[in-house]
Amino acid sequence: MASRVDHAALFAATPSPYPVLGPDLVIVDVNRAYLAATGRTREDLLGRHIFNAFPDNPADPEADGVRNLDASLHRVLATRQADTMALQKYDIPVMDRPGVFEERWWSPVNTPVLGPDGQVAYIIHRVEDVTAFVKAHQAAHPAAALLSEHLDETQALEAELYARARELQRLNEELRQAHTREREVAVTLQQAMLHAPDLARHRDVAVRYLPATGSLNVCGDWYDVVDIPPDRIALAVGDVIGHGLDAAAVMGMLRSALSAAIRALERPAQALEVLGLYARSIDGALGTTAVKAIIDTRSRLITYSSAGHPPPVLVRSEGRCELLDQATDPPLGTRPVHVPRPQASASYKCGDTLVLYTDGLIERRDEDIDVGLSRLTDVLGDCVGLGTEQFADTVLARLGVASGGRDDVALIVVRL
Repeated sequence: MASRVDHAALFAATPSPYPVLGPDLVIVDVNRAYLAATGRTREDLLGRHIFNAFPDNPADPEADGVRNLDASLHRVLATRQADTMALQKYDIPVMDRPGVFEERWWSPVNTPVLGPDGQVAYIIHRVEDVTAFVKAHQAAHPAAALLSEHLDETQALEAELYARARELQRLNEELRQAHTREREVAVTLQQAMLHAPDLARHRDVAVRYLPATGSLNVCGDWYDVVDIPPDRIALAVGDVIGHGLDAAAVMGMLRSALSAAIRALERPAQALEVLGLYARSIDGALGTTAVKAIIDTRSRLITYSSAGHPPPVLVRSEGRCELLDQATDPPLGTRPVHVPRPQASASYKCGDTLVLYTDGLIERRDEDIDVGLSRLTDVLGDCVGLGTEQFADTVLARLGVASGGRDDVALIVVRL
C-alpha cells in the first residue's frame, strides 16, 4: 500500500519562501524558508495581518510595496486565479532595530486555494528574494552609465527585462483600473435592470443571478417578482441570446415590458403574447425564451406559460418533482404570424417549492437536455428540507455553477 504523504512536512521543507494567508489577509502559516528570508519566527507572524507584519518603509517616499501587493491579493480574491507580480521593491523591518528597514527586492506570485464552496479559502504568497541580484546589477551598472555599449549581451538583456518589467507593471495597472471602471458601470447597469421592489416583501423567495465565467458580470438572463394584489405573485425568468452589454440592454427592455404586461393582463399566456409582439421590434430580441408563472395563494394554484423555456419544477414537500411542461410554445418572435399562447395550471400544497431557472443551470456541452433536467430534479429532491436561501445556494453548488459556468444563470426558489 502506498505510504501517506506528510503534506505539512513537505510545506515546511519547501525551499521557496511561502506564507499562507486567509481571505482576510491574516497570516495563518509560514514555512522555514520564509522565516529565514524575513528573519522572523512563527510567533512573530502567525495571526497578524500581512501589512501589519510588513508595512511600507516610512523613510521611502516612493514605497509602493503594500499598495501593489494589496491590489494583487484582492485580484486573487475577486477572480479566484493566480496573480504573478512584477519585480517588487518591498523593504522589511529589521527585528532588533525598531524603526529601521532593510532594502529588499522580491519576485512574488499569489495563488488561491479554493474551498468546497468554490471561494478562496487561502492564498499562497510565494516570494523569491532577488535582492542580491538587483544590488549586484545596480553596483555594476549605475543608472548614469547604463549604456548599451558598456554592457555585454547578457547584462544588456537583464537591464532591458528589468526596465520592461516595471513598465509592464505600470501599464497592467492602468489596464486593470480601466477594466475595473468598465465592470463597475456594467454591474451598476445590471443591478438597476434586475431591481425587483416587491421581492423585499417575500422572505420565502430567493433569487440568484450568475453571469457566464469571464464576462463583464452582465448578461441576457433575468428574473422578476411582481405582486398582483390582493393575493397573487407573478414570477418570471428569461434568457436573451448572447452575452455582454448588448444582451443586457435587450434583456432590460423585455423584462420591463413583461413586468408591465402581467400587471395589466394578469394572465401569463396573454403577457407572453404581448412580449412576443414587442420582441419583433427590438434588434437582438428574437429567439428569447421566457416563462411566466402566477401563484394564487388563496386557491393554491400555479398558472404558467412558457415561450421555449426549460420547464419550471414543482418540488413536493416529500421530495417528488413535477415538471410544469404543459404550456410550452416557441421562443419570442419565431412564429411568422401571431397565435394565442398556451396556458396551464397546477395545484400545490403548503410546504411545496417552486423553482424557475434559465438553461445555464442545466445545459452542458455535448449532453442532451433531458440529462440535465434529470440531474436537476435529483438535486431538487434532496433540498426540500432547506430554507430558500440555502436551497438556492445548494442547487448552484451541486450543479457546479456556484462560481459561474459557461452560460449565464438566473434562478428563483419559492417556498409555497
